[in-house]
Order: sequence, then structure tokens, then C-alpha cells
Amino acid sequence: MEAGNQLVPTAPIRSASEPILCTRVDSSGSGSGRWKRVVVVGGGISGSIVAKYLQFHADVVLIDQKEYFEIPWATMRTTVEPAIADKAVINHADYLVNGNLVVASAVGVTETEVVTSDGGRVGYDYLVVATGHSYSSPANLKMRSSSSVLIIGGGPSGVELASDIASNYPEKKVTLVHSGSRLLGFIGCKAGNKALEWLRSKNVDVLLEQTIDLNSLPDSNGIYITSAGEAIAADVHFVCVNNPLGSKWLQESVLSDRLDKRGQLMVDEHLRVKGRSNIFAVGDIVDIHERKQGILAQRHAAIVAKNLKAMLKGELAGKEGKEVKLGKYKPSVAIAMVSLGKKDAVAQLPFTTMSGFLPGLIKTREVFLRKTRKLLSV
Repeated sequence: MEAGNQLVPTAPIRSASEPILCTRVDSSGSGSGRWKRVVVVGGGISGSIVAKYLQFHADVVLIDQKEYFEIPWATMRTTVEPAIADKAVINHADYLVNGNLVVASAVGVTETEVVTSDGGRVGYDYLVVATGHSYSSPANLKMRSSSSVLIIGGGPSGVELASDIASNYPEKKVTLVHSGSRLLGFIGCKAGNKALEWLRSKNVDVLLEQTIDLNSLPDSNGIYITSAGEAIAADVHFVCVNNPLGSKWLQESVLSDRLDKRGQLMVDEHLRVKGRSNIFAVGDIVDIHERKQGILAQRHAAIVAKNLKAMLKGELAGKEGKEVKLGKYKPSVAIAMVSLGKKDAVAQLPFTTMSGFLPGLIKTREVFLRKTRKLLSV
């Protein structure tokens, strides 16, 4: 199996057709048992947590396009603070010490295997789909050498990037174009208004209810034309909207009928794909009605890891086929917090909105990097 797949050799991986026999090493360095294979597709924060938590309970295989993942809520900050770039990158091999990494894209899934982009076929007993949204890192070198920057999108990523550039490079001309009538439309008006006031106080030109055609390039002079006909001169632009959902690879798979009209996987209260007893989904790809946030993806991962441990333990104890009590995931509202430069932030709390130095102390100091790295023990 996986001939042609690039593997990070943390442990040998067998052919999908071979019986999966692994030796469990307990505290005394001995012990044995038959392990089931858990395949995790997607090495973002939720997929990484599931793989880490299960690596000593199953034969874990993580399939990801890269040998590392970037903490998404820190990638914008690395544009203006290269010193934290290394902290925002976590190598899968640093935490997956008793599992296997297949460096490839998943292109399909059958009842028993995941098919990869290089022709590999990875057999599974349990599958966890964690291919949420795709995020790209801004081109920081080009940004630093530019005199004018265009940012497309007024959600949290666009606002944070604009505020970071304005704070660190006040000499640059920054323009933010947003299709909505206010910034940060996913939270309350008050928070969006505070962010708008802060950006304009830093001379960021914010254009609301306008768009940029992403399919057209600027002319030779670096001029972008908005939907309202305004001309914007910019040396470099960043797109902070329309990050694609990573479910296209499932459209012609055995899970195609489990995708909703948005391309999200429909899951039950245990985060199992509906109608499937051995397939789970976590992170942005699930159809749970809540914000797509990293903290919530981490909670998904914790529930799925707990449920899989219970199912694996039941099978190991000879209880296969008997009902195992599984934990339930309850949708929740996470605190929304958007940094504004190095010191300030705006926060939407359950009963109030805060802005300024106090929420900034929580959010802007390393952008939760230390907490995330601690979660993965790296």
C-alpha cells in the first residue's frame, strides 16, 4: 500500500490489505494486542488533536498535504512579525510520535479505504474527516517591500491583517474593501463599529458595500477597480474571503449523499457522519450550526477522540457489536475576539462587547500560540 506516498517514518505502515497487528507498549515496556486502524484526513488543528490523542490507542495514520500545519489564527500576524512565524508552524512529526503520516491529498473514500492523490490506498477501520477550510499564508516579503496594500474582506482575518500592517508600517497606504455594510458581520454591530473606528483612526481606507472581481487581475499600473467604479492603486493584495471548504474530494465518494448543499458533512450528536457507525467528522466541515472557530474545532476533536477511545476499548475487551456509550457534542457560542494591532482588540462576549487594551492583553500576546502548542505538547 501507499507505494509512492511520502511517509514521515514515525512507525512502519503496512499495506491496506495486510492484517493490522500492532504491539501496545505499556508502562513496563511490554504487552500486546490487535489494534484497529484510525485514519485521519486533514492535519489542521482538529485533525492533529485527534491523531495525537489516539496514537497510543490505535494504528493511527494521518493524511495531510504537508508535513506541518500552520496555526490559522496566527498566519496574518506572521505577515508583519516574521519572528513568530516559526511558532505558528507545527511539524506533524513533533507530536505524532507513534503514528504515521502520509503526505498527499485525499481524493476519494470507499467503504474501506481512502484514496490519495498519488494513487495510494489507505485502509481504515475508523475514519475521521477533518478537511475544513483551506487557508493561505500572506506573502510577507512582498508586503514589506510595498508602499500600498489592498485587503479584500472585512471579516476577522481581513481586519486583523489591516490592523497589523497599519500598526507596524504606518507609512504604508492600506485599503480594505468589504462587501458588507459593516465589518465583522459574524458578530454584533457594536464590535464591527469599534473595529471600523479603530482602523480609520490608523488611516486605513475602508470601503464598505463594494467588491473586487477576484477573477480579474489589476492592470499594469497595479490599479484595482471596485464594483462601485473606484480605482485603488496597490502594490500587493491579500484575499481574506471565500476560503474554500475542503469537501470537494468527497463529492464522488461513498459520503457524497452525506454532504449538505453547502458541502458540509452532516453529523449526529456524537459527531459521526449520519448513517455511518465508523466515520466521524470534525472542524469546519461539519454541518453544526455554530461559528467556524478554532476553539470549537478543538472541542470537536476532544469529543471524537474520547468516543473513538471508548469504541476501541470496547472492541479490545471483546464487546464488538455491543452498544458503547458515546459522548455528545453540544453546539456552543465561543467568545469572538479580533485583535487590532499589537495592543488592542475587540471582543464579543455573551452579554457585552469590549474593545481596547483589556481584550488585547488576552488576544494579541502571541495570538494564543503558546496555548495551542501546549495542547499538542510541542
